[in-house]
Formats: sequence, structure tokens, C-alpha cells
Amino acid sequence: MTITFAELALPSALLQAVEELGYVNPTPIQAQAIPAALEGRDVVASANTGTGKTAAFVLPALARIAATPRDAGSWGPRVLVLTPTRELATQVLDQVRILSKFARIQTGSVLGGMPYRAQIEMLRRRADLIVATPGRLIDHLENGKVDLSCIEMLVLDEADRMLDMGFRDAVEQIAGACPQGRQTMLFTATLDRTAEKLASSLTKDPVRVDVAGKTVTNISITQNWLRADGLDHKHKLLARLLEDEAFGKGIVFMATKADCDVMADQLSDKGHRAMPLHGDMQQRERNRVVQWMRDGRINVLVATDVAARGIDISDISHVINFDLPRVAEDYVHRIGRTGRAGATGISYSLFTRQDRNLVRAIEQYTGQPHVQSTLPGLEPMPEQERKFRPAGGAGGKPFGKGGYGGGKSFGGGGNRGGGYGQGGGYRGGPRREGEQAGGQGGWNGERRERREDRFAAAGERPAGEVQQPRQHEQHADRPQQGGERRGWSPDAAPVGGEVAGERPAARGPHPHKTNPYKPHAGKGRPQGHGGEGRADFRDNGGNAGGEGRREFRGERRGEAREAGAGAATRRPFRQG
Repeated sequence: MTITFAELALPSALLQAVEELGYVNPTPIQAQAIPAALEGRDVVASANTGTGKTAAFVLPALARIAATPRDAGSWGPRVLVLTPTRELATQVLDQVRILSKFARIQTGSVLGGMPYRAQIEMLRRRADLIVATPGRLIDHLENGKVDLSCIEMLVLDEADRMLDMGFRDAVEQIAGACPQGRQTMLFTATLDRTAEKLASSLTKDPVRVDVAGKTVTNISITQNWLRADGLDHKHKLLARLLEDEAFGKGIVFMATKADCDVMADQLSDKGHRAMPLHGDMQQRERNRVVQWMRDGRINVLVATDVAARGIDISDISHVINFDLPRVAEDYVHRIGRTGRAGATGISYSLFTRQDRNLVRAIEQYTGQPHVQSTLPGLEPMPEQERKFRPAGGAGGKPFGKGGYGGGKSFGGGGNRGGGYGQGGGYRGGPRREGEQAGGQGGWNGERRERREDRFAAAGERPAGEVQQPRQHEQHADRPQQGGERRGWSPDAAPVGGEVAGERPAARGPHPHKTNPYKPHAGKGRPQGHGGEGRADFRDNGGNAGGEGRREFRGERRGEAREAGAGAATRRPFRQG
């Protein structure tokens, strides 16, 4: 049975404003939530994006303010509306001012990014209804600048989004500052377990209104999926979509704020009237961009998920997901910027092979399989068939297509090679298959080939020649540690006090190696203290043959005992 707004027992001033807007019949969410709210009951409602949730709580709030006078001596706000984002708060406040056009109701907003002084002045006056974001309202509440003891109705719009943004503690703190006998209304697009817990803690015997049901997305939105080969292909697809004659106004969603600025500049250089919208912009700049979009001064809005909720522009025809959202729920709110208030809309989602998991998550959340479409002349390359082969060798199959060290190891060749690429190449290097990839492929093999090619091009070594290991170079005029000098001959000139024709004596140990405070330095001993039962070795590189000899220290101590008590023995440690 279809009802009209005149049957909802609204004050005449509100009915006049509704009639001026041209509304006759309420939407399903409005027809169920408004009567319960006018009775003073708590309401927990869930509905899809663009179904009129804002008017479902604004009309009862304005009716309560118009029907009941303010208590004597009270100065604080009577109705508080909490929203997760500044854009949504601005949209709600605009709707409040339109519907209260013929009623004398004082309104205001408490938003982040705006001057504190103007907000404090507004809070000192008798504001009947304020729309606020949790963060800035907490600042005023902790500083004692706002009094919430007169709140008669508390409204939480997009409660699920506030929870996702981490505002649960702030919402509970604000609700605790409000009177216990207040009326609470909670509106959300998806009523999950977390939102259900919040609703049960803030409401008392609420009226449940579920208009969304099992349908998550708006049926008036035509969803299209375009597979791209890479980033360049994505840009070509976007350029084709923006040049379409059916494109009127649209939002292009990006993953990061920096990407928004870059994309907006690129589109502006190509002649499109595009502007960015993200969280790093000042609130005045964000409001100006949204207003330009409404007025038609720009027709392309390049935004992050900050605009996924709260942007209510009726004539947006296209939504383009250049980057897929990381949270499947955000996909629903992104495409919900079009097809609002009974209108139709079109959405395009661009994805690559690396976005397969995100596509599956969206399919699981919406319950709808994605139907891939193409644009003439910009068809993607056909996907190669994925061949699953059993992993060989002992490495098993822990990573990708092969075992680490066996079979096609780590995406590479045989069990002796392997690399990061399909055939042993590294980041786009030449592919190799089979045993050749095992012996020569892989990351190390590819790097070695490239290095040899560079050497051959520079004329340092012929290509393919194996570089001999470099010997340890020492000065020709210095003896080596073992007592033998490199390149000595009887005809060599004496150096450093040597006698001509005679082999020089073995070089003595370095001064720090005879330091009594470091008796173990340079001895080749393992770490730790040695004793008579330990296998402690020392170097003795000064014999006539010039060959170093490894002596067992315990053996030397035994010889000292046989020689008698008077024989000198070397103490391994300095004793007091």
C-alpha cells in the first residue's frame, strides 16, 4: 500500500517544504522509519545507498523540535547528528536547511578543518540542531565548549563507516555525555556484527527497519568490469570512457591522495574539467570543489574513498573505479554515488590480473559475479593458460609454481637454478625453460650474463670468458705472514736491511700479537679460554723452511714438564 507524506503526521511547515521539493510518496526506508521515530521509539535502520536515509531522520528530528518547546534555562543543542566525514555532514546540513525553510530552527555544524572560533560562537548561541564529526566534537567536549546535557535525539548516520574509521570510543564517549532518556536513531548501509553491538549498547528496544535485505548494490546501476593489461592500458580505457558522448558528470576513484593530484593534472592537460578531492585538502577547498561539481563548472571529480560516502549530486552519470577499493564494502558506496533518488547510473571498474583477489572479495560481498566487458579497439590480451606441473626435486612446492630448489624453483628453471621470473629471468629478463634454465637461468645466471655482456661491450673481457679468481695481492717488498716473501730471488735487490744473496729471516709477529693483555690474539684459536685438556693451537711460522707449523699447545706444555721445573713455559693468561 502506497502512502503519502501527508499521511505521516508531519507539521505543516515541513509538509510545505516537502511539497515544494516535489516529493509526494516517501521511499520505503522513510515510510517505515518516520512513523516509529515520531512516536519517540529508538530506530535501527539499514538501507542501500541513495534510498533517502537522510530525510528519514531529518524529518522526525525537525518535527520534534517544532512540536515541543525548549526547556527553560537550557542553551545546548537539542538534536545531535553524527557523521563519519565532513562531506556527509555538509550534505546532511544542507538537507536540514532545505526542509526547515518554513520553520524557525537554528542549525550549525562542528566539523574538522574549520576555524574553532566560529564553532565556539555558534555553540554559545541556542542551536537547536547541530551536525558534527566525532573528532572535532570530542575536542570541544573535552575543552568544555559544548553542553550535551540537553540532547533529546541522537542520530548516527553511516554508523558502520564510523566504526571502520575507528570512532567507536569517540561515539561511546559522546553518547555517555548525552542524557539517558534520549531518543537514539542509528542508520547504516550494512548492519554487520560490529554495528549490531554498537546499536545494542546505545538503543533501548529499537524498531528494526531493514530495507536493503539481501540486495547490497542498487539495481538501477549498470555495473561494468574492464580487464586491463597494465597501467598504460588503464589510462587508455579511462580516456575512452571520458570521451564517450553519454558521459555527463563522473567520479574517478583512485587509491591514494597523490594519485588523485597526478590524475587530475593529467586530465586537465588533456582538456577535461577535472579537480581532485581528498583528505589533505582544506575543508573550504573540498566544499568549493563539490559545489563546482554541482554547478557544472567541472564534470570530472578525481577522488579517494573520502568521497565514497557523503557526495550527493543527483546528476552524476558515471563512476569509474580506476583503482579497486581494498575493502569490498567501499565498492558499494563508490558506485552508489550514481543512480540516486530513482535515477539510473553506470559504473566501470578497471582491474588487472594482480587485482583478482579484490574482484573475488567484491563478488563475495555483493553476491553478484562480475561480468567482464570490453571496449572496441582496446581489448585486453588473451590470458595464458596456467599449467600446473608437479614440483620436482627436494624443494617441494612452497612458493608459486615450484619448490625452492627443486623442479621449477621459485618460478625458475630446473633444480639447480631458479629465479623470480617465469623462466628464471628477473623482472622481465629473458625467459628460460627446462634444464637449460636450471643450469644457466635464475636470478644469478641472468645477472652473470648481463655482467659479462657489459664487460664484453666495454672491451675488458671477451663475452663468455670465465673470470679467474683474483689472487691476494701483496707488496713485492714485504714478506708474507709465513716467512716467505713473494717473488724473491737471489738476484733481487736487498730491501730494508737485508743481506744480498741471503734469504731474509722470518718476519716477527706484529707487536699487538705479543701483548700480554691479549695473549690469544692472532693465534688461530677458537673463542674461549684454553687449558691443558683443550685442543688449543698456535701458529709457529718462523722455521727454516719458511712453512708455518700448527703446534698443539698441550704438547708444548708436556715437553716443558719433561725438561724440568726450571724450563720456561708460556702462560696462556696474564696472572695477577
